[in-house]
Amino acid sequence: EYERQQDLFEQQLVSANSLEESRRNFSDAEVNYQQSLLAVLFEQQYVSVESAVKYQAKDGRKHVRLSLKNASGGSAEYRKLLNIDDALFRSLQPDVVNNVYVSLLNDGNAIISQPYEAKIDRLIFGQPQTLDFVLLQDLDAVVVNLVYGNGTQRSPKIYLQKDASVNKVVVQSEQFSQEVELGKTASYGLTLELFSGLNNTYKLEIVNLPRQVNRYFTDESGQARLSQFKFTESTNTRRAALQVSLPDRPTGEVQMDRPLVFYVLVIPQDRLEALGNLQGRIWTREEIDALEVGFVRLELVPRGLGRLLVKAPQLYYAVSAGQPLSLSLDVKNEGTRRLDNIELEIDPPLNWEWKADPAVLPALAIGEEQKLRLLITPPAGVTPGKYELRARTTSFSEGQPINGEDKSITVEILAEANLLGTAIVILLILGLVAGIVVFGIRLSRK
Repeated sequence: EYERQQDLFEQQLVSANSLEESRRNFSDAEVNYQQSLLAVLFEQQYVSVESAVKYQAKDGRKHVRLSLKNASGGSAEYRKLLNIDDALFRSLQPDVVNNVYVSLLNDGNAIISQPYEAKIDRLIFGQPQTLDFVLLQDLDAVVVNLVYGNGTQRSPKIYLQKDASVNKVVVQSEQFSQEVELGKTASYGLTLELFSGLNNTYKLEIVNLPRQVNRYFTDESGQARLSQFKFTESTNTRRAALQVSLPDRPTGEVQMDRPLVFYVLVIPQDRLEALGNLQGRIWTREEIDALEVGFVRLELVPRGLGRLLVKAPQLYYAVSAGQPLSLSLDVKNEGTRRLDNIELEIDPPLNWEWKADPAVLPALAIGEEQKLRLLITPPAGVTPGKYELRARTTSFSEGQPINGEDKSITVEILAEANLLGTAIVILLILGLVAGIVVFGIRLSRK
């Protein structure tokens, strides 16, 4: 415009005042341009998190899809100056943030992502870039550590969005495979994470578990039973527990050492009617996958363990000195697995002898009862009185030591009878009685 005014002034088509006014406008525009140029060049670069979405891959691992954008303020001004033909200015690339290093941290500043650190070579204004990280620690909020430019560092803490496109609840259990004795209860802790934008109410179902096995769900504290649960706007992760109780004895479907494989399904409430009763059949993994609901595979191995019951018909015995004592103890397996090497041991007083028959009982089947005989011999010249003997029974079940209840047996040694002394006492009594009778007769005759 200023150059055009100069041409018009030389042709004497405009006045000197108009030319001067045009020159001042040109000077003002030049100053504004230089200010804009400086603003672009010296504006602090800024990288922001556009989105952070958590999702679960097909292999079960949790991922974070992180989108970053160049939010530098000078980049917008740069767009206005693109028509300026300034090679030096363009070479500075003020709309590009170079060498952006990204990692995910937990609250303890430990890296919890794989890769540990990702790099974006050039982050151009208006062109966000997306990175994918595998979570090494399952969290709902992470710290996004950003280092870029000439050492600028930012570490915002981000609450992760859930990928609502899958429309299901992801179920996990740390104790997915357990062993439990027959008659006992196994507890599975469950973590339920919502990945849905359509439903927030779900029902818990179990398939492929025999009917003889009792089962029910509880909340995390174990105080309340659950059948359905609801996610709230502020809570996308819930915890629950599954209690599974085995029968006391093996059955046709519940056999010792044979794993029971079953599934916990999390079904949206609006699909319950369409799916109907799921308990009437055995489901394969492929069929469960085809349901497109959240599920987790669990395993329970019934184990048996013998339990040794010791019964003593009598715990007190009285014998004369020098006489042996014969007694018996009954042992019974009240557990759910065979007992091996049942052995009876006695803790006797000093110099007492004992012998068990049999010395070792080879085995006791479930519910079987056997008798152990015991011969106890006091030493010669033992002092009369009461003596305590402790009977201990030991055995093994699947390599584990199983002990029965100790029994305390009391043996009283009776003193030997003195026949000569007794006879003399009797004779003295008889003589005294006879004397009294004779004296009475004589007295009556007088």
